Amino acid sequence: MPTTSTNDLDNGMTLELSDGLFRVVEFQHVKPGKGGAFVRTKLKNVRTGAVVDKTFRADEKVEQAIVDKREMQYLYRENESFVFMDVVTYDQIPVPESSLGDTSGYLKEGDTAILQMYGSEVVSVDLPASVELSVTATDPGLQGDRVSGARKPATLETGITVQVPLFVSTGDTVKIDTRTGAYITRV
Repeated sequence: MPTTSTNDLDNGMTLELSDGLFRVVEFQHVKPGKGGAFVRTKLKNVRTGAVVDKTFRADEKVEQAIVDKREMQYLYRENESFVFMDVVTYDQIPVPESSLGDTSGYLKEGDTAILQMYGSEVVSVDLPASVELSVTATDPGLQGDRVSGARKPATLETGITVQVPLFVSTGDTVKIDTRTGAYITRV
């Protein structure tokens, strides 16, 4: 496992610490007038999503985790797992729903995603910024019911529910922001 100095930390770098695998969200080198310099960091646990603040001495050695990013295509769901296929090697791997987190609600069969793997474990999934999903159920909008900014719940083909404008109806395709889960536009 390669080591790196805390002076060389960078946003997005993944570290193997004693209490788990963490991604550097932000860092700041601090050199007080008295005493030694240190590095203040904000780290996100890649398995749980929890964000912690941690302080390191300047030039302290930390283990850098090698996270492999692979483009995979989502094929189908099997029990509590999502089966993905590597687009280069055509290997199929089952990924537990718990490893996908909230991203599972934006995946439909045939979609591609970037899976971040640490060894053989999937630690995170990067989706496109937005996805297009069809509306399977929503209340009909009534004629004249066009209050600006009014929203109603709509169930999408993957089973998630999002708030959409009143003019969206069952059968429409909508574009959803995968980072926030917000409606963007009707397609």
